[in-house]
Amino acid sequence: MPRKSLPTRLATVAALLLTAGALSAPTVSANAADAAPGDAYVLTVSTDPATTDHDHRRVDVTGTVTKADGTPAPHIPVTVEEVVRFTTWNPWGDPIDPTYYEPRELGRPVSDADGRFTIPDVAIDHVGASSLLNVQQGVQITAFYDEDGDLNTPQDGYFADTTVTTDARPSSVTYTVNRKRLKAGDILIVQGRVALPEGVGPGGTEVFLQTYWESQYRVKTTTRADGTFMLLARVRDYDDTFTLHSAPRDMYVSGTTEPLPVINTSLPRA
Repeated sequence: MPRKSLPTRLATVAALLLTAGALSAPTVSANAADAAPGDAYVLTVSTDPATTDHDHRRVDVTGTVTKADGTPAPHIPVTVEEVVRFTTWNPWGDPIDPTYYEPRELGRPVSDADGRFTIPDVAIDHVGASSLLNVQQGVQITAFYDEDGDLNTPQDGYFADTTVTTDARPSSVTYTVNRKRLKAGDILIVQGRVALPEGVGPGGTEVFLQTYWESQYRVKTTTRADGTFMLLARVRDYDDTFTLHSAPRDMYVSGTTEPLPVINTSLPRA
């Protein structure tokens, strides 16, 4: 499913570099590391706290820039991003990136005399209207610096990242189907209700109906204010996977997957 990313060219290219691993990576964690041969700088980044939840979503992002000899590197502009990650739908086993990245720039702090940079009180959250179907419960914080400012020459780029664990609360879905045995041409009607944790309104939760293994969903809807929904799909002669998927709009509420007790009698007998 298409999702929005940052409109700036910088963020787009940076996300591609992140995905491809093209940026030089003296360290890819919050721990300091020795510079690789030929590298001029080493970046680190970390957050405090390292875990967020529904009621505590903010962290302080800090990091360091040092020269290859370990001395502080002052006055270095560092681009810091939050990257919400999604599991790529890939039932075919193709050799593609199993993760889709949605970056959001948090700021461009400049390292101080001690080589340190900070962005305080950062909200670890999903921003925008894109679906949270398949969202991963771990948000990446990245920091990178490109010496010449040209992301098309990644050989002089430096990169570090850390992961913030997002503790999501569970949700549930109840449903009824009009029939459990259908054939090609019949209409499958699924009605139900999504229940979210106390204090979270269930209205606007996305609900998807999957009928075939190759496609994650065929029909989608959003719940009413009380969490109820209805989905309709005409059964095809090859439909063989009847499953409900829900995706709450809050990143701190997990979605659910429920297989439906539906049999397509038009399928060839095993």
